[in-house]
Amino acid sequence: MKEEARPNDGDQLLAVLAALANPHRLRVIAALATGGRNYVSQLARDIGISRPLLHLHLQKLEEAGLVVSRLELSTDGKALNYFEVRDFAIALTPSAIAHAAQSLTTKLEP
Repeated sequence: MKEEARPNDGDQLLAVLAALANPHRLRVIAALATGGRNYVSQLARDIGISRPLLHLHLQKLEEAGLVVSRLELSTDGKALNYFEVRDFAIALTPSAIAHAAQSLTTKLEP
């Protein structure tokens, strides 16, 4: 069973929301959620973006805890970096936001 990602503080919530605030990253999540785990080259072809651009988006999603990666060797000896989406649930209620705001470490701009 996959571990579920749940933002438990304000900084984590901001990272998750920032990661999801991009159409390419939403497409990555959708592709992994519907098609299951996949390696970078195939995922880039499926989504229709370059591998370098996909790597940037996957890095952002992984930093936010929304996807996980695993390097595996194929039968012909090639190293393939597989990604899969983690289960996650984000409750964006006023009280959840108020609770998360109390733990923000990001300073407000003057």
